[in-house]
Amino acid sequence: MLPNTGKLAGCTVFITGASRGIGKAIALKAAKDGANIVIAAKTAQAHPKLAGTIYSAAEEIKAAGGKALPCVVDVRDEQQISSAVEKAVEKFGGIDILVNNASAISLTNTLETPTKKVDLMMNINTRGTYLTSKACIPYLKKSKIAHILNLSPPLNLNPLWFKQHCAYTIAKYGMSMCVLGMAEEFKGEIAVNALWPKTAIYTAAMDMLGGSGIESQCRKVDIIADAAYCIFKKPKSFTGNFIIDENILKEEGIKNFDVYAITPGHPLLPDFFLDEQPVIVTKESATHGALPELKEEEAQPPPKPRSGAVEGTFRIVKDSLSDDIVKATQAVYQFELSGEDGGTWFLDLKSKGGNVGYGEPSDRADVVMSMSTDDFVKMFSGKLKPTIAFMSGRLKIKGNMALAIKLEKLMNQMNARL
Repeated sequence: MLPNTGKLAGCTVFITGASRGIGKAIALKAAKDGANIVIAAKTAQAHPKLAGTIYSAAEEIKAAGGKALPCVVDVRDEQQISSAVEKAVEKFGGIDILVNNASAISLTNTLETPTKKVDLMMNINTRGTYLTSKACIPYLKKSKIAHILNLSPPLNLNPLWFKQHCAYTIAKYGMSMCVLGMAEEFKGEIAVNALWPKTAIYTAAMDMLGGSGIESQCRKVDIIADAAYCIFKKPKSFTGNFIIDENILKEEGIKNFDVYAITPGHPLLPDFFLDEQPVIVTKESATHGALPELKEEEAQPPPKPRSGAVEGTFRIVKDSLSDDIVKATQAVYQFELSGEDGGTWFLDLKSKGGNVGYGEPSDRADVVMSMSTDDFVKMFSGKLKPTIAFMSGRLKIKGNMALAIKLEKLMNQMNARL
């Protein structure tokens, strides 16, 4: 863990989405220096599934050594942003750092993303970041520290990051484009940077998205808080950077990253928008000017699945089913498999005791997964991570993404038997 230096004592940090998760972690790190924290978030009353409000966060910040100003702010509402900025300046005398952390996510493809969800992501991620920055900039320009930090990824134009969740990528990249433009526009006055995690970070939102058991594949929010703190210590000349948390902490001399893991030693889920996965390599494209596609790193081409491999896999899956698994999952999966021993298969984890079989399920599938038979067998035997298969385009998913992620836990339980 990165030690505090006291550099942020008396500084005012305006953080959107700071009532929980990454935003709150950054707030608490700064509070340990004695910083003033403006908690600009929507949650004034307790959420049934997500712990934390702006008021509970304020109490934690005070306990950590900082001062807190909780403000009800929906970043889609320009008036609420302006009001919070005015209150912050009135109470603390200015704004030194802005963290644009508020974000919405829907990992759905074009035809399955309702307009309401598109608007939500665009208005919170891109527009909210732009408007909050605009409101804070006049005060940031007066600060000796003057940082804007957006929680957004490097602008990676590899098509695989667009094909499965186009609207989300556009909305998230809008935050990154604010970095690109504002860093140049306010060069010498305000440092504007982006920060993104190398791996999945465990938050209440991730718990809802990934389901029970996902935490062992994640790092703690502390790694983002420490990385953000590193950035805030840098001069205004450090600007226009797209920073990966692990990289900047290595530069600070951090060597032991197990301290940030929820389960030290357990394999970690790579985050979106990064092409640094250890199990994939780029392959030259035959089309001039095309971006590389991704494939699993192997010395030789993968062998064709043996006859009956899929049927054998489903037989082992069926033997592994129990009422507890069905109760914990409550989903029907349909698999569209190409290649030898392929076709349509199903895994019913809704009916009592569960069931598997060839053909379509009797009830409508909650999730439809399309892949090759070879990749299917590899996924269920633990030789290919579903996340990697999905991100590299080898696995296509239609339906409820949260239930799709839930299936990964079941696969992990069966790996030893396959």
